[in-house]
Amino acid sequence: MEKLIQITSGRGPLECQWVTAKILKIFLEEVKDYKIDYEIIHRENGDENLTLKSVTILLKGKDISGFLKGWLGSICWTGKSTFRKLHKRSNWFIGVFELEGLEKINFNEKDIQFQTTRSQGSGGQNVNKVNTAVRAVHTPTGESVFAQDSRSQLENKKLAVTRLKQKVAGLYIRQLEKRMQDTWNNHLIVQRGNPVRTFTGTDFKKNREDKSFKKQRNALKKELKNYNNDLN
Repeated sequence: MEKLIQITSGRGPLECQWVTAKILKIFLEEVKDYKIDYEIIHRENGDENLTLKSVTILLKGKDISGFLKGWLGSICWTGKSTFRKLHKRSNWFIGVFELEGLEKINFNEKDIQFQTTRSQGSGGQNVNKVNTAVRAVHTPTGESVFAQDSRSQLENKKLAVTRLKQKVAGLYIRQLEKRMQDTWNNHLIVQRGNPVRTFTGTDFKKNREDKSFKKQRNALKKELKNYNNDLN
């Protein structure tokens, strides 16, 4: 399973950009705890050092949906501004969104069709008579490249593969940029209510209600065990 996640400060002030950078660190730490692989696809740096306007992350793993249940939505940090000491505001919100409908293009050399042809341009009789130039087509996307830099067909084939891989990667980046433009509303709809997570202080201590009652159950089990020991 793969999912694209965007963590964004929205159009919030510099404080929100600072919170975004802090949340990214916590988010990635939990990703590792869940044994989910990740790749940072795109990041937009903030207006000051150690700040981020937004970051887009590709997650790969089994229980991504379960992991994201505690993250998707608005995130609140409660604390005094680290940039404006006298600012009265104490609650700062950022958003965590899923970018749906975009799959990463996997590049596999088995999907390449090669065609050899004579090199074009000047270079003597050998250039014109021997099929050393190579055209490579990536069949899933239709992207193609042409290489005739070397007199060796093998070298031109290697060069064509490298160029084609870069071109396919560029296609994915362009699709991602378009999707990010289409989802610019994410930057506008960071909600300032009902956050899925709340953090406080410069150490970003997590404040989240434990709804599993695990601690209460363990305490009751311990109390029951002690009671049984007293009876015996």
